[in-house]
Amino acid sequence: MQSIVDRYRFRLVRKIAEGGMGAVYEAIQHGAEGFEKIVSIKTVIEDLSSNPEFVQMFIGEAKLVADLVHQNIVQVYQLGKIGTRYYIAMEYVHGVNLEEFLERHYELGRRVPVELVAFIVSRASLGLDYAHSKTDMHGKPLGVVHRDISPRNIMIDTQGVVKITDFGIAKAREVMAAREGEVLLGKAQYMSPEQAQLQATDLRSDLFSLGIVMYELFAGRNIFADENTRTTIANITQHPVPPVRTYNPDVPEELERILRKALERDIERRYQSGNDFAYDLQYYMYKDRFGPTYQTLEAYLKEIFPHFADPKVSRTLRPISYRSLSETAVLDVQGTESPPVPPSPGQDTAGTTNSAQGREAEPN
Repeated sequence: MQSIVDRYRFRLVRKIAEGGMGAVYEAIQHGAEGFEKIVSIKTVIEDLSSNPEFVQMFIGEAKLVADLVHQNIVQVYQLGKIGTRYYIAMEYVHGVNLEEFLERHYELGRRVPVELVAFIVSRASLGLDYAHSKTDMHGKPLGVVHRDISPRNIMIDTQGVVKITDFGIAKAREVMAAREGEVLLGKAQYMSPEQAQLQATDLRSDLFSLGIVMYELFAGRNIFADENTRTTIANITQHPVPPVRTYNPDVPEELERILRKALERDIERRYQSGNDFAYDLQYYMYKDRFGPTYQTLEAYLKEIFPHFADPKVSRTLRPISYRSLSETAVLDVQGTESPPVPPSPGQDTAGTTNSAQGREAEPN
């Protein structure tokens, strides 16, 4: 049989997000016979490429989620390296994250419909349950814990599918170092009490964090957040959680009960699995009526982000500068670098578009 060497090359299209540790780009993967596929490329900034601990975390993320194949989790395709810089090629999600989703509601002066909050959180719960339940090829549980569930790391695509992304600080047994008890990793205002106190975490920590996201979707605010991190941690670990209907009287008692259980500080009284969390939400949505679906969320997303309703408009975005990744616009997994691809006639290479709303967001 003739030996075939597959070469995967990526042309950067635009910068989606940029932060202190790296950047995420929309890219086109090129293959044989004119094959093209839209993907996302996550990179490490050059300064951190020489930091063994950070590089190990980046590699660990790719290895950890490589075998997580679920409709509610962003799929990772490949880990590559150009010179000393690593990148991850992953599923491109055409849509918005929940941070952008919430900000759009602030702009419009409206609340997220409670039925859609239940639907979004139920789908995120199912994605987490899959990750938490994942085993290796021998049937041994991997013990995956995301540890960074927040609005920025939950996305909605234009078909109404909810997807969890960025397992960058996740832990798993024998896959990557957890560093628990040494370093506070993650966004403080979305941490579980045990995570905020540098204690060991398990899957129930992610469910508490998802409960915080659910509260924020209902109330339009994060109830634990403070400019002072110590105060934020004290709010998470000690202060009473006000009833969500204090901020949003439209939340029914049944959803408030579900939310209270997700936010139980006593880990044994909290939801014990993402499946249990999702079941209660789905029972609420569908027990006596035809509740929200992917199509419901898709229609609502296109209502509040009208440009998503027109594919010609939604795809008309300025490309990134072709010098954004070490002068390289085309990446080759085998380590060779092709010369930068010139922009198509009429393309503007001067600016960047960083999100659905044209603002910068930091990948984590």
